[in-house]
Amino acid sequence: MVNPVVKEKTKISTIGKRINKLGYTLIELLVVIVLIGVILYVAVPKVRDDLLNDSLGVATRHLTGIVKDIRHDAVRDHVDHILQIDLTNNAFWVYKADMTPEKKEEKKRDAYHLPSDIRFIDVEQGREKTMAEGEAWVAFFKQGYVQPTVIHIGKEDRIITIALHPFIQVVKPFEKNIRYRDIFPPMAGQ
Repeated sequence: MVNPVVKEKTKISTIGKRINKLGYTLIELLVVIVLIGVILYVAVPKVRDDLLNDSLGVATRHLTGIVKDIRHDAVRDHVDHILQIDLTNNAFWVYKADMTPEKKEEKKRDAYHLPSDIRFIDVEQGREKTMAEGEAWVAFFKQGYVQPTVIHIGKEDRIITIALHPFIQVVKPFEKNIRYRDIFPPMAGQ
């Protein structure tokens, strides 16, 4: 006597052979693996190119990495550090506050220049202080805090906002234009 549960799972194919539907056939598994391979073959290069060849993303990651390093260096060296931003020439460099003028000039000559299609839009340091040309500087203090600043960099119609919070160690870029007043709301009585 055939078990009714087994009989229900077993069916007869169109050619008359019994087919057990408890698993997948080797051909079904191979078809799925080939389809996944084709999808990965098409998708991975596009994702890789978007991540590695996006000059705005590369510049943003570089700047945020430098900002993190400056804060740590200021605390470690117990010396204030300055991030100098040249808005006109789209460059930035870092120096210690106690450096000689000659050393500062040397750091300026070795400045990191943004890729040619990327530019600094402006630097905001307070509700009334926005610089769109010339040089701006951001102080990183040896006590571990930073001057509250919002840096905007852009490429064509894309804008990245980098907010430097005084006491928050994390530097998170935003893929939109956010103003200083929106990140640092006024205190009561201001």
